Amino acid sequence: MIKGMSSDNIHGLVLAVSSSIFIGSSFIIKKQGLQKAGASGRRAGQGGHSYLYEPWWWAGMITMIVGEIANFAAYAYAPAILVTPLGALSIIFSAVLAHFILKEKLHIFGMLGCALCVVGSTTIVLHAPRERNIESVKQVWQLATEPGFIVYFWVILVVVAVIIFRYVPRYGQTHLIVYIGICSLMGSLTVMGVKAVGIALKLSFGGMNQFKYYETWIFTIIVIFCCLLQITT
Repeated sequence: MIKGMSSDNIHGLVLAVSSSIFIGSSFIIKKQGLQKAGASGRRAGQGGHSYLYEPWWWAGMITMIVGEIANFAAYAYAPAILVTPLGALSIIFSAVLAHFILKEKLHIFGMLGCALCVVGSTTIVLHAPRERNIESVKQVWQLATEPGFIVYFWVILVVVAVIIFRYVPRYGQTHLIVYIGICSLMGSLTVMGVKAVGIALKLSFGGMNQFKYYETWIFTIIVIFCCLLQITT
């Protein structure tokens, strides 16, 4: 066990790293599927759907789903400040695999970025706080309904709405940052919801049913809404 880390943090760390490996690998597997599909039919970028008949693409999707499940489970054990930054490791796994498998050369700035991801993630892991002892999802609800977070919640929704209705029609086809901004902003709310639902599941499996509380279902709806918005974006 890493010195100073609780057993729950260790479990969350293992799940988060496993998630990054699966998700990082899935990008490469799916791209191989897209390449194979493009070689025998209309490319996905041109509106083709031949990739849906390609086993490699489906293997990549399954790998990604496994990774997302592991990531979801990690939030039930470890603080979000530990789990979320470890998601950056998927970039490293994807970049390394792309270099060797897809022959996409990783240049000096790419290597520097990977090194910064490793340093940042390692620093956070070594100094991650212990998980607060949560005995009910109602405790999470109390934190989520504090004035500061309520203001943050509505500010994010307003900003995302402005981006979607004002900037996506104008710049969506030419500036990728528009969609990255939407996903990043909504991602901050998704993390909160996933953390709450993860805790609810963990406590429920431990014998304390949390799905009898309406707060758990509100958090579940928030997660579904945020995820659907990010997927469609």
